[in-house]
Amino acid sequence: MIYNSVDCVIFGFKDEKLKVLLIKRNNEPQKGLMALPGDFLDSEVSIYDSAQNTLKELTSLENIYLEQIRAFGEIDRYPGKRVITISYYALINIEDYSPQAGYTAEKLEWCDINALPKLAFDHDEIINIAHKRLKRRVRTEPIGFNLLPEEFSLTNLQQVYEAILQMELNKRNFRTKINQMKLLIDTGKKQENVAHKPAKLYRFDENIYEKLKEEGFYFNL
Repeated sequence: MIYNSVDCVIFGFKDEKLKVLLIKRNNEPQKGLMALPGDFLDSEVSIYDSAQNTLKELTSLENIYLEQIRAFGEIDRYPGKRVITISYYALINIEDYSPQAGYTAEKLEWCDINALPKLAFDHDEIINIAHKRLKRRVRTEPIGFNLLPEEFSLTNLQQVYEAILQMELNKRNFRTKINQMKLLIDTGKKQENVAHKPAKLYRFDENIYEKLKEEGFYFNL
């Protein structure tokens, strides 16, 4: 018999690092290992809704926009059963959410994508594929803003892109490209309670971006 499941890769950004939300499994198989939030497919709802329900049950996160990655179906990916999983990923601002472990999750942890613990099943491969997808998309669409608070500095924005792309970006070139796109709104505010010179704070103008897309605009970082 073939079983189906869903797994969710939730990316966040904190301390200048790209993070992924993991759960500690509280049931067999592979009890005690860290894993992606996932479970067997609910046959009474759509695959997308099943992923949403699973995410809510395991982490308390809800109403998160999920984008499908692909199916993973290696014969030996799940001990003792043939399980094909459909994977999804999302980008969230960590400060906006307070996930709580539930159902079969013993605990939750935001882990640095470059220092992941031993993971259950093939979840390291799923995260790797999701990260590759993110690297491609972040160069053509302004999805990196989803990882930031509503107001941010240009340094914050550059740190997000460097964390995703895993490379250092030239500060001057990055700011020139971002400013040329005219997608940022100067809030007129500056950072507070910082040890260095306070930087200007900006907001992403989604309405302008949508209008520019209709005209054939291409986000090229």
